[in-house]
Amino acid sequence: MNMNVKPLAVSAFLLVFACGCKLETSSANPNANANAKSSPAIAANAASAEQSTSNCSLRRDVAPVLHGLKLGMTPDEVLAVFPGSKDDPDVKSRLSRAPSQFGGSELVIHPQKYESKDKFPGIDHVNFSFLDGVAHTINVGYTGPAYAHVDEFINKFVTGSTLPSADQWQPYPGMDTQMKTLTCKDFEVRVFAGGEGGNLNYVLLTDLEAEKKLKDRRAKARAKATPSPEKQ
Repeated sequence: MNMNVKPLAVSAFLLVFACGCKLETSSANPNANANAKSSPAIAANAASAEQSTSNCSLRRDVAPVLHGLKLGMTPDEVLAVFPGSKDDPDVKSRLSRAPSQFGGSELVIHPQKYESKDKFPGIDHVNFSFLDGVAHTINVGYTGPAYAHVDEFINKFVTGSTLPSADQWQPYPGMDTQMKTLTCKDFEVRVFAGGEGGNLNYVLLTDLEAEKKLKDRRAKARAKATPSPEKQ
């Protein structure tokens, strides 16, 4: 049974996307993912560790492996999963950029461009955020299918894994039927179901310890840039 995303839900989602904190990238450009389909994952990710309550005792060593991709991978390890990607001009351009001042960088992969495409059916793009050279977020964007409720997507996703069923995940306020999050000890999984025919479906995997490290670096930089009252 399919159910189209209601206009009100879409409007609320776009508002969340526009106001969300962006990931630290090497370009610090909100259009850095222009070659990939727009995804709500970026908005939801930055505040996820603060907004969610831990409801899972699992640790990162049992975090999901998404189509052969896992947290902690290096760019070279990622490229090895997609033969031919290292010769892609777009990929080479991104990898040639220096990391940001906080040690962050990004990479976007379109699996259908490479010889391993048959291993990634229904996947439009995969976005990686790296911190100090290892992946600390992985966002897999799908082309479908449509789900009447995000629980259907989650229960399909967790089949065969150690992750709990959808009833133990936390719904995102105001988007209860579309987005849910599972916050574990040091990683988090966020699942979104929506878009025409499910073309905005995504799974976002985040290393919470790396996310905290990144936030601490930003906070220290802000504190250093802000003059103390004594110096004013």
